[in-house]
Amino acid sequence: MSSIPPFDESPVATPSPSPSPTPNTAPPRALTRSPLSDGEWHRLHPLTPLLRGGLVLVIVAGIVIANLRDRIIEGFVPGMLDEDYNGEYPSDPIEFVIVNDLIVIALVGVLVLVALIVALFYVSWRFHTFRITGDDVEVRSGVLFRTHRRAPLDRVQGVNITRPMIARLLGMAKLEVVGAGLDSNVKLEYLSTPNAEEVRADILRLASGARLGDARADAATTPGSRLSGAAAIVTGGLTEIIDGVEEPISEPESVVHIPVGRLIGSHLLSGSTIGLLLAIAAIIVGSIVGTPWLLFGMIPAVIGFGAYWVRGITRALRYSIAPTPSGVRITFGLFTTITETLPPGRLHAVEVSQSILWRKAGWWAINVNRLSGRGPTDTSTDQFASVLPVGTRADVERVLRLLLPDLPEHEWPLVFSHGLLGPTEDDPFVNTPRRARLFRLLSWRRNGYLLSPEALLLRKGLIWRTLAIFPLARLQSVGLTQGPIDRALGVANLHAHTIAGRVSGQLGIVDRAAALDVFEKTEAGVISATAGDRTHRWAGEGDETPPVVDEPWRTYAPPVDASPEARS
Repeated sequence: MSSIPPFDESPVATPSPSPSPTPNTAPPRALTRSPLSDGEWHRLHPLTPLLRGGLVLVIVAGIVIANLRDRIIEGFVPGMLDEDYNGEYPSDPIEFVIVNDLIVIALVGVLVLVALIVALFYVSWRFHTFRITGDDVEVRSGVLFRTHRRAPLDRVQGVNITRPMIARLLGMAKLEVVGAGLDSNVKLEYLSTPNAEEVRADILRLASGARLGDARADAATTPGSRLSGAAAIVTGGLTEIIDGVEEPISEPESVVHIPVGRLIGSHLLSGSTIGLLLAIAAIIVGSIVGTPWLLFGMIPAVIGFGAYWVRGITRALRYSIAPTPSGVRITFGLFTTITETLPPGRLHAVEVSQSILWRKAGWWAINVNRLSGRGPTDTSTDQFASVLPVGTRADVERVLRLLLPDLPEHEWPLVFSHGLLGPTEDDPFVNTPRRARLFRLLSWRRNGYLLSPEALLLRKGLIWRTLAIFPLARLQSVGLTQGPIDRALGVANLHAHTIAGRVSGQLGIVDRAAALDVFEKTEAGVISATAGDRTHRWAGEGDETPPVVDEPWRTYAPPVDASPEARS
């Protein structure tokens, strides 16, 4: 609920274009809803300087309050100060101004300071503009030092909307276009919430293959077009479908609901909580034995962990995940609400994990590797890696079906029955051979891989179960390594290379012959999957037929030269 009605962002007054021919940068009107997506330069919300410069105002207010502390306390609670003050306030600026008869000068100085701050905020807002064209999202900012950032639409990895508490009260939101490189994001902070939602939908629509349908519709209405009347009707229907995307603007119903009790319980049963309790117990024992100062030294660490622990819970509250025509929409956060839309074809790896502390409750978590467009020092990157903080097996299945919609129905048992809960009696995974189980003493039967036509699955861990799924169309490369002990045992280590993230692509101690075989078959699978992949264009290109590639690897058989125990 906003206490102030949202403002309409005002367009920038630009000079008339020169008569020289220039390309039209406006995006197709059939693909846009917001008046801000017209290819022209616009300014941000008028209250943007208040939120972006709010920290400066807080610091100034803190300095003023600190200097007037005694006077403020005496004004609100008379007699609370020591009698020795006798109404005198040492180092009090107000007392100094009154005694020296500087009231007029002080008021003029305050007015000048306020006017200067307002002028700086206004100039900063005036020179901060953005535009959305048919190819890019661009932002220009700066007065003395100008910057111009551009996010190509064909490189968009997602669009996030962040609403801090103060911004939510004012009906505002920050929109962030996620790029494909480090520190490549383009931020529009701030827009009114309705405008942010409409602009987000426009960007995703323009970044998809929807423009192809629009181009065909334009061609159908152009004199001399070679498209037949029937084709015009079909493309017109496609355009109508595209036009209806994301309307009305509302939060779609989540397919998963996380009870607060489960969320708190998952944090209580986390490894960090157990480790902290053990550390506290050790320090208490140590302080009793003879070093009491250790107990006081632990207090800052406990306070810091408590804040981290509470923040982890509040961040996962109001969690929702739902499908939309533009991708998977994930919302989380109690005080600062973050909504991210992950388009199809932007996931490079998915991992389902379960610690032994969660096993009895049947809880799992899901993390992903995706391009966040943030630098390596940005601490907010991790919050976009977790797409399911904690959920049941049914929740995991719902989320995985949203994240991996192209996985055939007959392959889902490989994920759940064999991958998450396995190994079973008819285990299809290639596991660590018996001769090398000393290096995987507890998990040698779970430590293995499976290559399917769509993905490479890596399963490992007994105390901490994990199943990593790497879509072949997004796999960067595959590597094999072997040390001297590995060569003596006839085993190798498999590495599935993807973008950096929480999901690890390493799997050690597998049979050497089997590793060489999966190396060759994964190479062929990646070529085939990439050639037929259309997920990066998730609208308008469904009528294109992918090339036919010879795929003898699709029926997996264990390598002929692999030892029999490689399958055990």
